[in-house]
Amino acid sequence: MVLTRPRTPTRLPMIGALAALALTATLTGAATAAPPGEGPHSVPSSEHINPRAHQAGVTRGGGGTMGWRSGVGPDDAAPTSARSTATSDATPDGGVDGLDVSHYQGSVDWAGYYGQGKRFAYVKATEGTYYTSDTFASQYNGSYDTGFIRGSYHFANPSDSSGASQAEYFVQHGGGWSGDGKTLPGALDIEYNPYSGGTCYGLSTAAMVAWIRDFTTTYESLTGRDAVIYTTTSWWNQCTGSSTAFGSTNPLWIARWASTPGTMPAGWSYRTFWQYTDTPVDQDSFNGSYSRLQALATG
Repeated sequence: MVLTRPRTPTRLPMIGALAALALTATLTGAATAAPPGEGPHSVPSSEHINPRAHQAGVTRGGGGTMGWRSGVGPDDAAPTSARSTATSDATPDGGVDGLDVSHYQGSVDWAGYYGQGKRFAYVKATEGTYYTSDTFASQYNGSYDTGFIRGSYHFANPSDSSGASQAEYFVQHGGGWSGDGKTLPGALDIEYNPYSGGTCYGLSTAAMVAWIRDFTTTYESLTGRDAVIYTTTSWWNQCTGSSTAFGSTNPLWIARWASTPGTMPAGWSYRTFWQYTDTPVDQDSFNGSYSRLQALATG
């Protein structure tokens, strides 16, 4: 998924006492942990970006794609020479083919992708409590109008605000759900921190689990659906301490750019979605038949 240019934050009331306490106990001050610049969420310069993200090409907000850790960890991505390069009508495992997009892709040729056999799409809606994608409406509606089953996703920034406030912001800015049979449950993109503050956003494993729980329970209370969780195996096991708290409730969307999805994160025995390549765009596979994809959308 793509990090897009952060804007000046619009704060919402903080809810979720557990996550708030966890953040207070583990962060060294949200204001001081934010990237430097013209405000707490201005576009970071390359010298203030997580070194792994910088190595992967993230030089400013909007400059890196979801799953940017490709090639730097054996659990998350195969070396470039072994990465899947599927481009059209076949997923590596025979599931239903789809894609995910954000502001980074701009105008999307939905008819062209539909003609290639893709049948679902996830579209970035929000990040933190400070950014909404200005291409979200056109991408979200464009995919729907072309016949895609589509959903929206939120890029988590746990160092910005509580999980509950980010879930609320997400739902208010495109992350809602309706039982029309064409809308997938919203997804939480929780992965390596591309900003300063450390891989796990300065949180302990217990605080990270509390933050994710704060987001997912709030999202479920607002929409009636359990959020999909997008992550990588090594990030999850490192930053949540191999938590098994979500495998029985939240569908897994695993990122691994390779010919197989590899080992699942702790708590999940199988995946629902798999992002298997970023060539020529982020491409994904649903683990099941089209009728099962429809069932997931229907709820």
